[in-house]
Amino acid sequence: MSQKLSFVETAAAPAAVGPYSQAVSVNGMIYLSGQIPLVPETGKMVGDEFAAQVKQVLSNADEVLKAAGSDRSRVVKVNVYLTDMGRFAELNEIYATFFGAHRPARAAVEVSGLPRGAQVEMEMVAAL
Repeated sequence: MSQKLSFVETAAAPAAVGPYSQAVSVNGMIYLSGQIPLVPETGKMVGDEFAAQVKQVLSNADEVLKAAGSDRSRVVKVNVYLTDMGRFAELNEIYATFFGAHRPARAAVEVSGLPRGAQVEMEMVAAL
């Protein structure tokens, strides 16, 4: 039995920079595509400061979750991609503030590069 996929799109988060959806929901779950630190209104990078990039990525994810009918308290898994694992502690501080007492499963890996020169990208899975 196949389930209908719903594609999520919101102007409150950056448009996809390729042939994919901001998120897809199916079977009571939402799968967010990777978010990079683009400002939705301009489509440009928030800036070079790492903390600002992390906060913008999380803000973008928040907006996609909201558009899908979910929120950060329903996130079950986060994959984090960093261009410099030396920023891991700084990432953790911002991430912990964002999620509060909620602790989704998570992976964090260092990569050699990210789209548009971003320093961080995150993808999430959440319950609806």
